Amino acid sequence: MPLKTITNQTIALAGVAQACYLVQQLATSGSADSKAMEASIGSLLKIDAASVTDIYGGLEGVGLGLKQLDKQLTGRTIADPEQARYAASLIYLERQLSNRPEMLKTITAGIEKAQNQAEHFGLLHENIFANLGDLYHSTISTIPPRIMVNGEPEYLSNPAIVNKIRALLLAGVRSALLWRQCGGARWKFLLFRKKLQDEIQLLLKHI
Repeated sequence: MPLKTITNQTIALAGVAQACYLVQQLATSGSADSKAMEASIGSLLKIDAASVTDIYGGLEGVGLGLKQLDKQLTGRTIADPEQARYAASLIYLERQLSNRPEMLKTITAGIEKAQNQAEHFGLLHENIFANLGDLYHSTISTIPPRIMVNGEPEYLSNPAIVNKIRALLLAGVRSALLWRQCGGARWKFLLFRKKLQDEIQLLLKHI
């Protein structure tokens, strides 16, 4: 199956939407959907995969993202401007990152370390979130403009929650890279909105 298809673009974009939703959940309530989080963090650690769907551990892994993306595309106004802002920032930062080969090397090395940790501790262990959180903080968060996450101070001052948020932002950048690799582009997003919506409905039927 060719990589640059509307199906793959939709799945990757749903990966971005899912990461943004989970970040928002953590920042505002201190917790997030664990299955969706596992799929998003898992996508970050899966460098070699047979298909785009496989990156998320199957289509159901990005089901929450597909529903969020559907909400954002339905109607004349954006359903959740904050999620949309996070998504736009992640796509922008991914483009900036693609011009920084040394930073990409650092991120790849950090992800390989997290892969080894996941084999010992499991995917959602605090050590993995701490590693990925530090990795995001020392690399992507140094690219301006930084993503400002809004939420409750009690959660945004909790180091464990902050690590999860940063790890998910890194996963969002991974999905943004995948979206671009699949032929995604801003002008396509604007012009093919209806095609994307139709594709989301088809994909949701398969979950």
